[in-house]
Amino acid sequence: MPFSTSDGVRLWTATTGTATSRPAVVILHGGPGLWDDYAVLAEMIDDLTVVHRFDQRGCGRSDPSELQTMARHAQDIDELRAYFGHERIVVLGHSFGATLALLYAGTYGDQTAGLIYLGGVGIGDWSTPSRAEQLRRMTAEQIAQLDELSGRQRSPAEETEFRMLSWFTDHADQDRAMEWAYRSASVDLPINFAANRALMVDIRSWPDEFLPGLAAGLECPVTFIHGDGDPRPVSTVQDLAAHVPHHTFELIPSAGHSPWLEQPDLFRSVLRRVVSGEEGA
Repeated sequence: MPFSTSDGVRLWTATTGTATSRPAVVILHGGPGLWDDYAVLAEMIDDLTVVHRFDQRGCGRSDPSELQTMARHAQDIDELRAYFGHERIVVLGHSFGATLALLYAGTYGDQTAGLIYLGGVGIGDWSTPSRAEQLRRMTAEQIAQLDELSGRQRSPAEETEFRMLSWFTDHADQDRAMEWAYRSASVDLPINFAANRALMVDIRSWPDEFLPGLAAGLECPVTFIHGDGDPRPVSTVQDLAAHVPHHTFELIPSAGHSPWLEQPDLFRSVLRRVVSGEEGA
């Protein structure tokens, strides 16, 4: 069901579940510049409450948008919240979506019942160790091929290969990593690289004290979930969590950036405990 923002951008949305006494959950996808591919997460919890998913502006099945700022994306979430008739929501953000979820909770605190920070990057220099671990998981041939495919026009087959080589290192189980990467890479939707660049520039413009200050001011419960095999270091997420007054931290063993793929039963159990209010958010 499409929804039009206050500046006229139609967003693709999907809703499952039935309203209960628990707050609705809004899932925020990663990227930036990708699309929602989180039906599996919604299915884990939509017997507990309503779950909303959407493609962020300019991404996936939503309308193009040249306005790409973190503040505007957070505003889109709140407009969706109001449109669906919720006083307060739990925001569940994965990867880039975790940063967006934190910004939303820090900006719209009265409307946030909880925050689930899944596979985020935390604070400080996460990219250097993450890049080193990604390269460690690649062969020299794979590194060379990814370099060759980067920064140029690609055929559809080359685009799939580019995505697979970019994403397979996210998984801890390297025996199945290419299988999972292919599943994500073969989605017939374009990556919005312009949105990716613009939003990353916006995030990098934040002063060092911005995210710690935002985290320290959160009044809602926060749950951090991170795979111990995610190339994004857990230490930088723990550094962020240390600033949050009310939080729990769930480290998922033998799991990478998408722990629901590698540890589905454990991840489902954690997520349901959080959404049901038994812990964290």
